[in-house]
Parts: sequence; C-alpha cells; structure tokens
Amino acid sequence: MSEAYPRTPSLRLDGRSAVVTGAGRGLGLAAALALADAGAVVTLVSRTTPEIEAVAHEIERRGGTAETVTLDVGDRDRCAAVLGAVGPFDILVNNAGTNRPAPFLNVSAGDYDAVFALNVRAAFFVAQAVARHMIEAGRHGSIINMSSQMGHVGAPGRTVYCATKHAIEGLTKAMAAELGPKGIRVNSLCPTFIETPLTAPFLADADFRAFALAKIKLGRMGRLDDIMGGVVFLASEASALMTGAALMLDGGWTSTS
Repeated sequence: MSEAYPRTPSLRLDGRSAVVTGAGRGLGLAAALALADAGAVVTLVSRTTPEIEAVAHEIERRGGTAETVTLDVGDRDRCAAVLGAVGPFDILVNNAGTNRPAPFLNVSAGDYDAVFALNVRAAFFVAQAVARHMIEAGRHGSIINMSSQMGHVGAPGRTVYCATKHAIEGLTKAMAAELGPKGIRVNSLCPTFIETPLTAPFLADADFRAFALAKIKLGRMGRLDDIMGGVVFLASEASALMTGAALMLDGGWTSTS
C-alpha cells in the first residue's frame, strides 16, 4: 500500500499504562474494563478495596492486567506520593466524584464542601500529580476528566453538582492549553444519566426519571457500556488531534438545552 494513503489510527492501547480513580463501581469500573479490554495495563484506585479487587479479577479473567491501589484521592500529599510510586502513566481517567442533590435554598455548607472537595479539588490535584510524572518521564499522554452533561447545562436540585462540572470543563480547557506543548492531551467526557449505584436513588423517583427521559432525545437512560467506547477513543491515537474538548455522551440532552 502506498504511503500516500493514510491509515486509520488504532484504538488499541497495548503497551500503555492507565490509572482510573473511583474504579470500583459505576463509570470508573466501566472505564477500567474498557481500557483493559483495549490492551492497557490498568491501575485501579478507590477507597474500597473489595470493589477494586473484584474489578481487577474480572480484568484478569478477560486476559488483561490490573493492579489495585487503596487510596483516598482527597488526601493530596499521599495521593501524589502513591501515584508517583506506581506510575508514571500514559492515561488518566479522573473519575472519582459524588453528588448530593438538594434545592438551592436548602444546600448546606457541609454538602457544598464535600462535593467540591471530591469533584474539583481532588480531581485537580490527581491530574496535577499524574501530569507531573508524565512530564518527568518524558511521556506523551491522555488525561480524561469525567465531567457530565451538567457541565454544559443547569438543572433544578443540582446547583452544586452543576457548578463542579462547569469547573471541570474550565479546568480541562486550561490544562489542555498548558500541557499541549508537553504532548499531553486533556479532554472531558460528558455522559447523561447512566444507570449506576450513584444515580439509582435519583432514577428511582418516577417524576425525576420522566423529567430526564423527556430531555434525552434517544429516549433511554445510559448504560455503562455507552461510555466505554468514548473512554478508549479519548485514550487512544484515534483522538490524537483532540484536546481541550468535551465529548458529549448525553443522548442529545444538550442539543436543544
């Protein structure tokens, strides 16, 4: 085949190392499995050891390779030290997060602080630690910040969560501007409501479920496998010219919002 013709970039991640925070359940679990299925060696990070050990066992059952690290990503200093010891990595899925929905007028300072501490502060310093080690090792890489459609729109009862995800969108763009010259790409992944343990209590409310389904143009809630292709795409050479961008996996929610 003539070299004048381009070749499709590979979605394979063989030889790459990846770290996923909040990897024991939900979106983090799906991201870890997707990266391992694509050939990456995956380090699973969570505060809950049995959960990440179960995910690692599944990855190994599928023929992949995984390591587990029990770690509170809110502990900045320990997190930087541990990630430095087990890294460097080529890929970060910066996924650990939470939500405490409440009407704006009822939001407590405690809930505000807890959601911002994990969704923004911890995400910021995890990315900082991983990026530092990428640069020190001379590695080009991909950082994927787990955002949400709520980083692009607003919704009742979710003022704090929306504020954190809008912050992640700004962080992603600014990181991309700084880290691009170092060969590190930074993008966000923005799902709609995915059926996970975190969303189960919200989606059990019939009125809220109806509200959400009316916004999702494809007419269904997301499944964990709906995010897996996006994770692999952003991690791989298939997205080699993509940085500072938001990959929307929202079923069309934001198309008219």
